[in-house]
Amino acid sequence: MSDTLTTAWALAWIRGAQAVLAENRMLLIELDRQIGDGDHGANMDKGFTAAVAKLEAGAETVQDVLKVVAQTLMSTVGGAAGPLYGTAFLRASKALGDSSEVDAAGVVALLEGALEGIVARGKATTGEKTMVDAWTPAIAAAQAVAEAGGSATEALYAASKAALEGAEATIPMLATKGRASYLGERSIGHQDPGATSTAYILAAAADASGLA
Repeated sequence: MSDTLTTAWALAWIRGAQAVLAENRMLLIELDRQIGDGDHGANMDKGFTAAVAKLEAGAETVQDVLKVVAQTLMSTVGGAAGPLYGTAFLRASKALGDSSEVDAAGVVALLEGALEGIVARGKATTGEKTMVDAWTPAIAAAQAVAEAGGSATEALYAASKAALEGAEATIPMLATKGRASYLGERSIGHQDPGATSTAYILAAAADASGLA
């Protein structure tokens, strides 16, 4: 398992995220139809496809990769997802500073930066049936690995598992933020699409750590 992650990992992550989002496009659309406006799957597929195309020219650092993704998502993705994920990737890039490689602590910093961006944009907190409910446990899981002296790869896999569990935990929640909140009690029993796409993106990050 990789103790540190490099630009090759970041590029593999975004390619992997694009692939898994494209594969699950219809599932994300259906989840969003149930409690939103039904465009989440299409928007995420479009945004990450555009990001991969932009990155074909390459990037020098992990930070550069994340900045390109941020800028591309902000300029190509409609709805709430573009600003939320765009800000997440931008803050994640800044959180890494000038590090040339990302260790377990860097994974935590990246995730924390992303969540800070999401909260700054969406003003949500845990328990409100949003993507925050996937990012928050992901950070806690990665932090535990980092504090135990684990590798960056181990931190990512722990974060990925926790994010999936967090997404699934949104099913019984009452939505109190975003479009889903308009449904009131009818939002209960549906998995949040943003939390689900978060789980896919972090799974891709973990899987890429074994490829790069």
